[in-house]
Amino acid sequence: MFEMADRLKKLPPYLFARIDRIKQEEQAKGRRLIALGIGDPDLPTPDFVIDRLAAAARKPSNHQYPSYWGMREFREAVARWYGRRFGVALNPDNEVLALIGSKEGIAHLPLAFVNPGEATLVPDPGYPVYHAATLFAGGVPLSFPLLEKNGYLPDFGQLEGLIKRGPRARLLFLNYPNNPTAASATLDFFKEVVVFARKHQLIVCHDNAYSEIFFDGKRQPSFLEVPGAKEVGCEFHSLSKTFNMTGWRVGFLVGNARVVEGLAQIKTNVDSGVFNACQEAGIEALERYEPFGAELRGIYQQRRDILVPALQSIGLQCQKPDATFYVWARLPAGRKSEDFVLDLIRKQGIVSTPGNGFGAAGEGYVRFTLCSDVSVLKQVAEVLRGSV
Repeated sequence: MFEMADRLKKLPPYLFARIDRIKQEEQAKGRRLIALGIGDPDLPTPDFVIDRLAAAARKPSNHQYPSYWGMREFREAVARWYGRRFGVALNPDNEVLALIGSKEGIAHLPLAFVNPGEATLVPDPGYPVYHAATLFAGGVPLSFPLLEKNGYLPDFGQLEGLIKRGPRARLLFLNYPNNPTAASATLDFFKEVVVFARKHQLIVCHDNAYSEIFFDGKRQPSFLEVPGAKEVGCEFHSLSKTFNMTGWRVGFLVGNARVVEGLAQIKTNVDSGVFNACQEAGIEALERYEPFGAELRGIYQQRRDILVPALQSIGLQCQKPDATFYVWARLPAGRKSEDFVLDLIRKQGIVSTPGNGFGAAGEGYVRFTLCSDVSVLKQVAEVLRGSV
């Protein structure tokens, strides 16, 4: 019997195992479940991106090992897009790094900057990779709660306490627009983050994967728009959500040159870079972002406006999100997240995600996605309202 490494033993229990078992049992009965649990776009990648991939895949040069940093042309396209979209100037030579999806970069960054026994500051609820990446680097994840009463923004006073009481903190993970809460942040908030990071010599790692899924014209900012942000941190981005390219695994890190260099050194030892044909397709996506982006946002907004009232009709407390394709709903007092999700599967055939799967502070909440067609969401609305 081979024993797993201690780093794996430190990971929290797999909460979704029981949910997966119930889903399989229901499907074995011939039941067709409605999937509102996983944040994976159901819409196709745009044709102009696929066409560029098809042409690029026929180039013999693209079938050799790619650059660890990414194609120069791809990095230039990222820099141009950041300039157009956020007004942020980036040097493609040392402030842009291509990633095999942003998840890969997030998972590897602590290896470059966190020594065993040192800490990272991790949001709760939050994307589980922040916590796992810290453990894999031998670090200590210090969780800070994102509370509804604070608009799911961190309390800097509480962060001060964590830093004073815990081991030396090296990284601060942030994610706005937020998964799972769908909360947004302002430039004023990011200005506070810069001041806080300077004071405590923290590297800010901002996960900005959902910035392009926004509603009602409420454009979402980049952390790097704030003066001084590039001196203290970096930003992860991805083509996955913006262009329905989750399976393509194309993302990038931008920002502080030293942070970018550190992650690049890790990558030279663990992977061989992004397939060049996918990078060429990524260039096409970034250069032809509009009007595709506006059309995509219109689709998600229509879906949001169907699902949110339906959830409210059965007593769940939720607001229409300004961004992301998630709806974060508070359960009635006393209801447990996992129990609610299991009941919803068994009784209504609807799959969602328990909030405590993203951290202890997520208990009492449930996350739904907007990654299903309008016709499906209308069916969900009818089923939910009929259950009242």
